[in-house]
Amino acid sequence: MDTKAFRRSLQQSQTYHRKGFGHEEEVANVMNSAYQSSLIQEIRENNYRMKRGNVTIQMAESFGFCWGVERAVAMAYETRQHFPTENIWITNEIIHNPSVNQHLKEMKVEFIPVENGNKDFSVVDAGDVVILPAFGASVQEMQTLNEKGCKIVDTTCPWVSKVWNSVEKHKKRDYTSIIHGKYNHEETVATSSFADKYLVVLNYKEAEYVSNYILNGGDRQEFLAKFVRAYSEGFDPDQDLKQIGIANQTTMLKSETEQIGKLLEHTMIKKYGPDQLNNHFQSFNTICDATQERQDAMIDILDQPLDLMVVIGGFNSSNTTHLQEMSVEKGILSYHIDCAERILADNQIEHKPLGKSLEIQENWLPQGEILVGITSGASTPDKVVEEVIEKIFSQKLSLV
Repeated sequence: MDTKAFRRSLQQSQTYHRKGFGHEEEVANVMNSAYQSSLIQEIRENNYRMKRGNVTIQMAESFGFCWGVERAVAMAYETRQHFPTENIWITNEIIHNPSVNQHLKEMKVEFIPVENGNKDFSVVDAGDVVILPAFGASVQEMQTLNEKGCKIVDTTCPWVSKVWNSVEKHKKRDYTSIIHGKYNHEETVATSSFADKYLVVLNYKEAEYVSNYILNGGDRQEFLAKFVRAYSEGFDPDQDLKQIGIANQTTMLKSETEQIGKLLEHTMIKKYGPDQLNNHFQSFNTICDATQERQDAMIDILDQPLDLMVVIGGFNSSNTTHLQEMSVEKGILSYHIDCAERILADNQIEHKPLGKSLEIQENWLPQGEILVGITSGASTPDKVVEEVIEKIFSQKLSLV
């Protein structure tokens, strides 16, 4: 399928919408009321720092809602304003934040049901409105909705679209797209749907395995078993790794994406020689600015003498999880929570350790003077961050 031509045709359709509907002022008032915080603004104006009693809060200098997320949520709100009586569906969570998605449910925006791991689009009728989330949707999903005669509201983040354009360039030259991401994450699923041949690598270690295979060959069946569900149909590592291009899930660790790109670039130089690199390797900068800014701010805050770090965001939020990962790698005691309700009575917190299930930690706030670092993922409203900070202040006060 010519995915570029399909996308162009869809965007020219009368039933496709990628801009707002003229309700910006009404939606801005709702957004400010639901998601903004005067406390967080005060902390920003005080060099991202606030002290009450014997606890000091230090905020990262870049955190919370990014432009792409704010735009997606605003468009979803505008969609309900513009289509007050129509059935409105969304193909995935608009963003990975429980409070935002709950607000949409309260506005009667329904999620496409999932049966046995597959979305059931049979619930959608012609004329229904379907929102594509900030992470995007696969070509196949867009095609299904278009054929059904739905009105499509596309909130895909422009940075995600930029990655799709890179994958299209790989395909044009018959390159295999090496995508740094999680193969089952909706953004990576969408990105890979624009590729002809692709392989998804989760981390640098997996990229090293690919590099070694390119240089030295190996057990083909072992390779396919290792990356099962993470490559295109008919993928052959002995044939499809001769020409490669780099792409990424925009919420992955910036530093790791760069390292993977450099590793595979050097691999192709070693394999084919520097004069042949351009015939075997392509790379474009598709690292999201917002993701990069939040990770850079995390590096800065982790250099401070923190007693502990609180990372706020959805448990299925990739960019939030990577902020938690940075704290863990630095050796700083860190708690990932998605809302203030995770802070329980009697100095307990329900949190998600990296790579583990939820657990409860007792006596999580130390006695005496403490410095608590705070950051939040790009899908987390300031209002949620405010609620967490207020809960920390009140709980610490009760310990005195």
